[in-house]
Amino acid sequence: MKKIILTLVFASAMTTMSAQTEPVKSTEDGFNKWSIELAGGVNKPQRPMTSGYFTSTPSPYVVDLGVRYMFNNKFGLKADFGYNSFQGKNNSKDFDTKYYRADIQAVANLGKIMNFETWTKTIGLLGHAGFGLAQLEDQNSALKDRMGNFMAGVTGQIKLSDRIALTGDFTTIINAAQDATFDAASTRASRGFSGILFNGTVGLAVYLGKNVKHADWVIDNEGRFDAIDARFMAIENKMLDTDKDGVADYLDEEANTPAGAMVDTKGRSIDKNNNNVPDETEAYILKNYGNTTNNSPLLTNNELIRSLINGGYVAVYFDFNKSTPTNVSTEGTDFMLTYLRNNPTATIDIVGHADEVGRSAYNDKLSNARANNVKNTLVKANIDASRLNVVAAGEDTSVDIDSENARRLVRRVTFRVK
Repeated sequence: MKKIILTLVFASAMTTMSAQTEPVKSTEDGFNKWSIELAGGVNKPQRPMTSGYFTSTPSPYVVDLGVRYMFNNKFGLKADFGYNSFQGKNNSKDFDTKYYRADIQAVANLGKIMNFETWTKTIGLLGHAGFGLAQLEDQNSALKDRMGNFMAGVTGQIKLSDRIALTGDFTTIINAAQDATFDAASTRASRGFSGILFNGTVGLAVYLGKNVKHADWVIDNEGRFDAIDARFMAIENKMLDTDKDGVADYLDEEANTPAGAMVDTKGRSIDKNNNNVPDETEAYILKNYGNTTNNSPLLTNNELIRSLINGGYVAVYFDFNKSTPTNVSTEGTDFMLTYLRNNPTATIDIVGHADEVGRSAYNDKLSNARANNVKNTLVKANIDASRLNVVAAGEDTSVDIDSENARRLVRRVTFRVK
């Protein structure tokens, strides 16, 4: 047992020296380094004991108070003070002795060294070893035996919060130059490393400092790649092509281009004559159904044209917070005027829309005003008002409210042929 304990002490000392020559850097901007630790539990004095004297197994009680400072998330120092009580139990002869000690110990965060964070964020393990001074006092006499000690142990941790951890510790103490037995009934001729004492405690560690985390729970490289991952994710999202027009969403100013339509480099349907009908669709109609003169059968009882209008391909667009159409979008009104003149029995819904910016009640009024503006234009062109029904659709929530280009697409009036 003595060889094992000495080996642990030596290994801890070598680890601390290595820590000083090769410091571990934390990627955190800051972490708490100080902690106060209070624990209590049981003990078992192993030797020396006088024949006929013994304690119960285990024996109450132990109190330990420690102050710890971590250089980084793996290594630190700890100063602690301990108190043990030894009393005869059962068939032992009566005795009552107290053991006081003060120690300086090196601390190694074994949980971090062994990468506990790969499987848990709440369980930790500390190793500690060091030396100090101790005094054994007999409560029934004036005996006071001063000695040195070496100690080593392990402390399990369960993180309860960023400020508190539950601890469980097992420590072995070896006394040097101990004259009296732990029961104080006799003395020993050999004053070498003859005293052995085991302590087991449960307690709390309270972390001090202004930062969120303590060094015990700081993970190497934590947060280093979060920003990079976020940027990659943003790039991936921007590179999506939702409407499959060959232009990535972040460049696409027309997010709902019909499948197969020809678009420019900004994802907009090519519409050279600005009549709000994509040229590719318009060319197909003209080729198969003639031209768009008033006498053309193109706009007479044609289901293709009806579906084109009802699909939203013919629209009138508006600037932000405006109820008058933009200059280039009046062609949409002209298209509907031609259709209504060539289909005298047709009636339509004039559907006003608004984006999501502003209060919903206001946007309802704005969408109604936009639809009425288009209706008034058609009425002035001698279309009977009874053929025109205004619908205030209010806010269009189908696009990203944070995208100005997307909001521009929904500030519009569309038509439904009935």
